[in-house]
Amino acid sequence: MKIFAVVAQIVAIFFSFILISGSCGKGGGDTPPPPPNPCSGATVAVTATTTSPTTVGGTNGAITASATGGSGFTYTINGGAFQASGSFTGLAAGTYTVIAKNSNGCTGSGSFTVTAAPDPCAGVTINVTAISTNPTTVGGTNGNIIASATGSTGFTFNINGGSFQASGTFNNLAAGAYTVIAKDANGCIGTATFTLVNPNPCAGITINVTGTTTNPSTVGGANGSIVASATGSTGFTFNINGGAFQASGTFNNLAAGVYTVIAKDANGCTGTNAFTLVNPNPCAGVTITINNTATGNIPCEASNGSITASATGGVASYTFSLNGGAFQSSNIFGSLGPGNYTITAKDANGCTGASGSTTISNLPAGPLFSSVRIVLQNNCVGCHNNSQAEGGMNWTVDCNIVTFKDRIQARAVNSNPSVMPPTGALTASDKQKITDWINAGGKFSN
Repeated sequence: MKIFAVVAQIVAIFFSFILISGSCGKGGGDTPPPPPNPCSGATVAVTATTTSPTTVGGTNGAITASATGGSGFTYTINGGAFQASGSFTGLAAGTYTVIAKNSNGCTGSGSFTVTAAPDPCAGVTINVTAISTNPTTVGGTNGNIIASATGSTGFTFNINGGSFQASGTFNNLAAGAYTVIAKDANGCIGTATFTLVNPNPCAGITINVTGTTTNPSTVGGANGSIVASATGSTGFTFNINGGAFQASGTFNNLAAGVYTVIAKDANGCTGTNAFTLVNPNPCAGVTITINNTATGNIPCEASNGSITASATGGVASYTFSLNGGAFQSSNIFGSLGPGNYTITAKDANGCTGASGSTTISNLPAGPLFSSVRIVLQNNCVGCHNNSQAEGGMNWTVDCNIVTFKDRIQARAVNSNPSVMPPTGALTASDKQKITDWINAGGKFSN
């Protein structure tokens, strides 16, 4: 056992020698150990008291901070510079971070809230009322507003954003809208708008417009005029048909028509009247004379009479109307049967004149037709008359003779299909009369 103890002691001495030798390198010195951390195990705690601002929105709040966990403290608020005091003043409502640092540089922090001052206007309703007086003249500035307020005390007043004043009376006001603000001792406000108006300058004013007119001297002319005047006020200007106002009530170079003249006085009050200018009568003293030439109607044909009219006494050119019908530029009316007709003529100015009755008569029978009619009456009318019209032919009617001339020629001249009249053939002279008439045209007028 002693041997083992001696061996252990020798080994320990050997290792001690190795350790001592190993620490003695070329450098020849030992590396000092790092200094101890002064904040290790240290806890800096920050506490504070807060003071709210005394007014809404005020900045006279404060935080007074203190710290434990060391000594020699300095303080900063919201990252500002450190200061020896933990007192911070001039603060508005809000949340602030305070850091405390001790003499060893160890820090601690705390968050503190400065609460806002109570709103003195909460639940306060200020009503502003006023007695207003309008200006006494248009554009005047002698209106006023006397305002008062309820709902609090210690009021001051302003108007349209001006300075506050102790009185709610505002004088020397023109017409317009005004906003009055009442503010109490705590700064609580109430607002109301009041409107002053100009007096109606036209109340009780009646403006009468009269005038003399001169019509244009020619149809379509523009040399008419209106000379207007007005009563019931003063300082009149005039306009016509909505045009610009002018000092004079005289309006020249007017054509026929209806014109509205407005008179306006110095205060803008108006009166109105309408005036009518008319063209002169272009037909005054005009007598239109019509001359008609009638051409008679030929019987047994379509209506073929005519009237040719001419007119004098008016302004050319003329148009013509037959029996009240439409006017036409032609002065000839054709295809007229027998009868009485009236022609009306109208000149370029619309003046009219009417003719007396013009008669169209049937023309007399031609000599060839008259000879044939005598032949038929002497030889054939016994079987062809009003009571006995053989074959539907009545030779007592002139137009039947014209209508059936070919039948007459076939039977009485050519004996086709048999000789007529049945009492015996006509003489050669009578047959020739029929032939000559038909060859001439076989008309009533031949």
